[in-house]
Amino acid sequence: MKVVSTKDVTRTFQLGDVAVRALRGVDFDLARGDFAAVAGPSGSGKTTLFNIIGGLDEPTSGEVIVDGSPLSSMNRKELARLRLDKIGFVFQAYNLIPVLTAYENVEYPLILKKVGAAERKQRVEALLEAVGLKDMMHRRPAQMSGGQQQRIAIARSLVCDPVVVLADEPTANVDSETGADLLELMRRLNEEKGITFLFSTHDPAVMEAARRLIRLKDGRIVSDVRQGDAPAAG
Repeated sequence: MKVVSTKDVTRTFQLGDVAVRALRGVDFDLARGDFAAVAGPSGSGKTTLFNIIGGLDEPTSGEVIVDGSPLSSMNRKELARLRLDKIGFVFQAYNLIPVLTAYENVEYPLILKKVGAAERKQRVEALLEAVGLKDMMHRRPAQMSGGQQQRIAIARSLVCDPVVVLADEPTANVDSETGADLLELMRRLNEEKGITFLFSTHDPAVMEAARRLIRLKDGRIVSDVRQGDAPAAG
């Protein structure tokens, strides 16, 4: 089942008198259970593509479909709801709310969805257990390491049972050992729970871990290959 499809997506930015073509006809489908990475040099269009898939930006032309719904048919309120219900985000800067505890950061999307307190507690504690930080649930971000903060961000991205997690350079701000631990965590969540991950990355370790590697150059897909022997989950 396709959870994300991009159909001939283009994006052009106007910088003064210069038109910059960030994306030039991007086409690909992401299946449920994929563990895929989009790689390419700076300026290749990775961030632009992720912003468009996440409904944070609009393509100049083409279409993005998430879980069967075309984004072009949605207004701002509907796009915000789509992000809350269907898309998990993991950012390289973590984007945790500093005044909230780890528990509260993970819980926050469920409060926005008006999920009841008992169910919130069950979901949040289960995810904190899954990422190995249940014993740190009452700490604030400043009291945790970068790797621990990213684990909390991963738990938050999963709490609403999204159809896809968009992980933008998730290992960029941690050391290689912590990055390897985070990759192993996400790989395990993918294999055991069938969670679909799409990474944007410069990190060779992420590229190697991905079961599918999509390479962008100058706004175009130049290769899209399956790698490794592990079957897609789900």
